[in-house]
Amino acid sequence: MYDSTCGAAASGQCGKAQHDGDGPPPREPPHVPLERDYSGFDIVKATQYGAFLRVKELVEAGWDVNQPDSETVTLLHWAAINNRREIIQYLLSKGAVVDAVGGELQSTPLHWATRQGHLEATVLLVRAGADPMVRDAEGCACLHLAAQFGHTAVVAYLVARGVLADEPDAGGMTPLMWSCWKVSSVDPTRLLLTLGASTQPTDRSHGNTALHWAILARNATAISTLILYGNASLDVPNLRSVTPLAMLQSNADSLWIGSKVSEKIKEHALSSTRRNIWRRLTYDKKFRWWCVVVMPFIAFYLTGLILEMEAIYILKLFLLLCFYALLHFLSNVLFDDDLKNIFPLSVYLATKVWFYITWAVYVGGVVSSAVSLAFVASSGALWYTFLRSWRSDPGVITASKDDKFRTIIELSESSRGGFEPGRFCSACLVRRPLRSKHCSVCNRCVARFDHHCPWVGNCIGAKNHRYFVGFLASLVVMCAWMLWGGARALEESCGGALRWPQCNAWLVWVMLNATFHLFWVAVLLCCQIYLVVCLGMTTNEQLNRGRYRHFQERGGRSPFTRGPLRNAAELFQCRLWGLLPPPPADDNEPMLRDDRHYV
Repeated sequence: MYDSTCGAAASGQCGKAQHDGDGPPPREPPHVPLERDYSGFDIVKATQYGAFLRVKELVEAGWDVNQPDSETVTLLHWAAINNRREIIQYLLSKGAVVDAVGGELQSTPLHWATRQGHLEATVLLVRAGADPMVRDAEGCACLHLAAQFGHTAVVAYLVARGVLADEPDAGGMTPLMWSCWKVSSVDPTRLLLTLGASTQPTDRSHGNTALHWAILARNATAISTLILYGNASLDVPNLRSVTPLAMLQSNADSLWIGSKVSEKIKEHALSSTRRNIWRRLTYDKKFRWWCVVVMPFIAFYLTGLILEMEAIYILKLFLLLCFYALLHFLSNVLFDDDLKNIFPLSVYLATKVWFYITWAVYVGGVVSSAVSLAFVASSGALWYTFLRSWRSDPGVITASKDDKFRTIIELSESSRGGFEPGRFCSACLVRRPLRSKHCSVCNRCVARFDHHCPWVGNCIGAKNHRYFVGFLASLVVMCAWMLWGGARALEESCGGALRWPQCNAWLVWVMLNATFHLFWVAVLLCCQIYLVVCLGMTTNEQLNRGRYRHFQERGGRSPFTRGPLRNAAELFQCRLWGLLPPPPADDNEPMLRDDRHYV
């Protein structure tokens, strides 16, 4: 042994001495890690450390796999808590009792696996017949333990396997209550609500709901999730007759309560009082919604009236500043985040209505009937494409409850052993196609997601993208007609361009709006055409291509482009009477590895 070692060392030195020529030196052989010697381990320690061969050796030598140690814990317990999958399978094949009870808490191996969040061990034990409803000494089943420690994947798998999402423990605590009390992240609270967990049950000791427990823990994430997403009631009293609303009001000035939750508290508290009518109106949903709809119409009209006043320009400017300062104040008082999302849609509707009124009053009598007909035709195309962009399905990915459970089980029991965030949405519980994305505004997954457009109040995706591009093109044409017709009307009635602001300030105001719309819509239209037709990617992919593996592998280039002509045909869903082949499926991942499909 000594000679061979020295010989190897000597040959290595000789090799280094002989390498005096050009070129890189020879590569050193890779270091082979030494295997640990487990021969001295007893079977418990071998199980804990995952020494499968040592465990197998001792079992075949006669060790009883169900013999507990001094703490009444079996080998299957130790394998489960350390996620030793190979050993778990071997012990089960040798007759290990899958629901053996041991330890201080009188727990099963499945209890130990779920407490640690080991999804692979959980799957193996459940498929072997482990009962997830067995209670430990504290009265907790496996789902309660997984919820307490925030193991979202384990919670999803157990519920998909038939465990009731509202199953109480010995003290009446549901998994949702435990999650709100113990876990500060959004999941598994949001997951349990998606799986059908109710916010209404109360525990036996205190009469608290899940919202009570979230407030006691000052869990801002759980509070907002329960109120905004789960519609949890603020008026359920506990055994001390304390409601969540009273608890939140006593902490209303605390920083850990979010602004959206504060809005809900004020809205709920003032809806039942009659003392202050103005304060009731400011938190009335219908009143605020109508304010969002009506305000742009009034603001556009009053701005035009101020511009038409016979006063000096400084006074007009001062009045406009005061007016828009008032609008800014009212919008901050009346509008929450949800209403602010639909405000751009109201602005769009208001400007277009005043365009039509202005055309009918000032322009229609000046231009020819053919021009008015062209304006109406472009408006017809505009409204058709707008309504299809606004109201049609953008490609929402939906699934029934059974389909969601089936997907969770398939992903949990797959060879990969878990959920890949890029292909599974934990909010919608659906398997997502490759180019889809979850929209945070609409709270849904959309196929071939491009962006969420506030001007049409909808997501832009696979099924309405062509209508959105048509909407932009129609809007550009309409604004161009408005500018041309307005200029003709001003020339007819006012003469030179320098006299236009004094002669007809309203028409100039409308033309300024048309110019603004024409500019930014034309830019947006060009960007859309360039991205989709020329580059073969969506807006979302262009902004986030550094995060997507299939874009990284091609240096940021789109693997979905098929050339400008085919990209355009795919966008408008036109196959040119069968001359173009159908586009490949976006969610067919193996096709991404073959560039022949994307020439």
